[in-house]
Amino acid sequence: MHASQGRSAGLGLALASAFAFGGSGVAAKPLIEAGLDPLHVVWLRVAGAALLMLPVAWRHRDLLRRKPALLLGFGLLAVAGVQAFYFASISRIPVGVALLVEYLAPALVLGWVRFVQRRPVTRAAAFGVVLAVGGLACVVQVWSGLSFDLLGLLLALAAACCQVGYFVLSDQGTDEAEPADPVGVIAYGLIVGALVLTAVARPWGMDWAVLGGRATMDEAGVPAWLLLGWIVLIATVFAYVTGVVSVRRLSPQVAGVVACLEAVVATVLAWVLLGEHLGAPQIAGGAVVLVGAFIAQSSTPKAPPSGPVAGGAGDASGTGPATGEGAGPEAAGRDAGLSAGRTAP
Repeated sequence: MHASQGRSAGLGLALASAFAFGGSGVAAKPLIEAGLDPLHVVWLRVAGAALLMLPVAWRHRDLLRRKPALLLGFGLLAVAGVQAFYFASISRIPVGVALLVEYLAPALVLGWVRFVQRRPVTRAAAFGVVLAVGGLACVVQVWSGLSFDLLGLLLALAAACCQVGYFVLSDQGTDEAEPADPVGVIAYGLIVGALVLTAVARPWGMDWAVLGGRATMDEAGVPAWLLLGWIVLIATVFAYVTGVVSVRRLSPQVAGVVACLEAVVATVLAWVLLGEHLGAPQIAGGAVVLVGAFIAQSSTPKAPPSGPVAGGAGDASGTGPATGEGAGPEAAGRDAGLSAGRTAP
């Protein structure tokens, strides 16, 4: 009974996290169109969330001594890199398309396993990669010479590459007696990301007046500060925390499926709130991307297996909220990965 209730609560939290993450791009794009540079929006998001997470960082201050490299890499890739490239991409291409491109990350992780770690992968994993790439071809409509801005697509792909780094980092040290607490890693990742983005975005040159005005969301005026509040409080702090808590209550497979809903939520919200309509081939292609991403993700091993083939049925490195896709303290290290990797972002 208690186990069933725990899983139900975990599923509810995972859905809430996917909804929150999926709404970040929809809230950010009107701010960008109102005059804010994409980097400035990213800085506002990360710096605001880092400020709110300072008490958590203080509580886990021992991580600075134990895991400095993990915190630095997580801040640079999973926070600064993913967010910056994602927000830059949505300034040029639809939110749903950008997030679907980013969901190539699980397929790219398989490439890392096969060509960098030089370990064989299962046929199911390879099939997932083929599905994801084929679905993406439908999303961007390659038969018409790419229907979207090429630079925007490349920026979204860069965000996917940063997520790969996040997955690889999240797999480090998970077999230690005291793995890094995922919430602590997220807190310090946000702080590191904020420091890096401060140097890169130079917010002192930002047009702060935009935040006191109104942004346009599908021809309707919305207070800019309200959109920023959603991005910081809901799409970042709430999304990360609920994602980490949820993955501790769910299996990697369930967490991975729920993580894929983030792209669905983002696409639907962009359709309803921003008027970014996708055609039938693109919708079908998006579904194929998500299926392929899930298959690739669930077939990627967390650690070198005892057998000769990577990607056994029980292995998963977690993609979306699945980062922490494990359950219990022993999975805390890799749990930090899944939830936090979400870009959309």
